[in-house]
Amino acid sequence: MVGIADPVAKYLVAGSYGLKEGEARMRDYCYQLRSAGLLPVSITIDGLKQVQTMLKSVWPEARIQRCLVHIQRQGLAWCRRDPRTAAVKHLRRLFCHITNVTSVTERDRFLEAWESWERRFGGPIASRPGRGKVFSDVKRARSLLHYALPSLFHYLENPLIPSSTNWIEGYFSRLKARYRQHRGLSPEHRESYFAWYFRLCRK
Repeated sequence: MVGIADPVAKYLVAGSYGLKEGEARMRDYCYQLRSAGLLPVSITIDGLKQVQTMLKSVWPEARIQRCLVHIQRQGLAWCRRDPRTAAVKHLRRLFCHITNVTSVTERDRFLEAWESWERRFGGPIASRPGRGKVFSDVKRARSLLHYALPSLFHYLENPLIPSSTNWIEGYFSRLKARYRQHRGLSPEHRESYFAWYFRLCRK
């Protein structure tokens, strides 16, 4: 399912059961929302490339803000809890710090630390053939941060831009908890249930 929320107003704008992120029907759904008057200034997403490309095609003027929590969680998973090499230890510290950037000064320090890491470790890691799961994950962690940087810190320029998707994640958690009370619904009734929920439970 797909949910679109205004986390500032803490309100679900639209929701649909049966859609998957990145599929063609989601683009049609977003165009319908645009035709209905939905013109977001920014969109905070978890980072799926197909979704980002689709959203920019529907709302080219909207800024894409990457969810810092998703980036941190994935980056730390790829760096492992107790890395052995200096390169991965330093990269892990960057991921640990990313959700603590709350000012332009802290952003600039973070970017300086990243550029320093990239000069020292990034080139060799990117050019070295990936062998083994651990090293391949390190390359993924480096690429994750490298390509996300342009969309990381828009929330510092506009405090109304959320830095994470936490609100909609919480909404879906509450939805799942209530849905579990109605196990055994047929596919037809399940679709009706979610349509009812999205219409009546906006907060």
